[in-house]
Amino acid sequence: MENKVKATYRAKAKRRRFLRQAMPVLYKGLVWAAMIIGWYIIFAMVVDMPNEHRLRHSVDDLRSEYNRLEKRYELLNKVLDNVVERDKSVFQKLFQSDPYVLNAGDDNSRQELNAQLMEMNINDLQDVLSSMVKSAERDSKRLLKSYEDFSDAVAYDYMTLRCIPSIQPVNNSRLTLLAAGKKPLINPFHHTMAEHHGVDYLTTEGTPVFATADGRVDNLSEKNATEGKAISIDHGNGYKTRYSHLLDIRVKEGDHVKRGDIIALSGNSGLSFAPHLHYEVSLYGTRVDPVHYFFMELNADDYQRIIRIALSSMQSFD
Repeated sequence: MENKVKATYRAKAKRRRFLRQAMPVLYKGLVWAAMIIGWYIIFAMVVDMPNEHRLRHSVDDLRSEYNRLEKRYELLNKVLDNVVERDKSVFQKLFQSDPYVLNAGDDNSRQELNAQLMEMNINDLQDVLSSMVKSAERDSKRLLKSYEDFSDAVAYDYMTLRCIPSIQPVNNSRLTLLAAGKKPLINPFHHTMAEHHGVDYLTTEGTPVFATADGRVDNLSEKNATEGKAISIDHGNGYKTRYSHLLDIRVKEGDHVKRGDIIALSGNSGLSFAPHLHYEVSLYGTRVDPVHYFFMELNADDYQRIIRIALSSMQSFD
């Protein structure tokens, strides 16, 4: 009996030593994992994708080009005004008259214009010059308005592009996770053909789920019997996306998100046959095939490959 007690005591002591040795390692592992996740989130929020970077800086390039042209236009106007004034001064000193207008349509027009200028007094000449200056100002304002309209159009197109769900909701660069497309598929629970709206991604639980476009979190579901934990995002311009069977939701209703933000972790909640993410895209209330909206990540070959994968799928996972 005494030996049994001693053996039990030694086992407990050994377990306590193991826990004392293992806990620091576990804490360090958790800290490193938190740091890695934090850096990843910061990197995803700060760094733009190549297309976003080009669109973001296109307006800056246009604005810089416009500023250069405006400065050159002002300089040319100053030079032209200086030349005109010098020409008028020389002409008046030599011939005691105003110079000819060289851009008149023909000889008769130039003669008529010169005759009119010869009959004008100083005040009339000032009025003509003032009218020319006002005309130049109107041309400059029209040019500025044209640039502003163009800049607004570029900004609107950029915002419109930001609202289109154009990336995949999970990291699927090798195009191996796609399990089903928008078509009739075999329901895993009823074993019958049923219309399947959206795309199923076979993922391990805890896989980061990304917002596929800028938008506002429209609806959250924590305990839906069918979808489990789910998120709906309103992207504007008629676009909405939905992410179902989640493990954990990282946003709140009403939050504004950007394309690429981590909004949840994939899971196996609700009526789910296996851990996966169910992803849907709707346009003005009609669910469309999300596969056709991955154009920011797919070239022509990748698009054909992902279409073949979707067509070859026979069973959904929810």
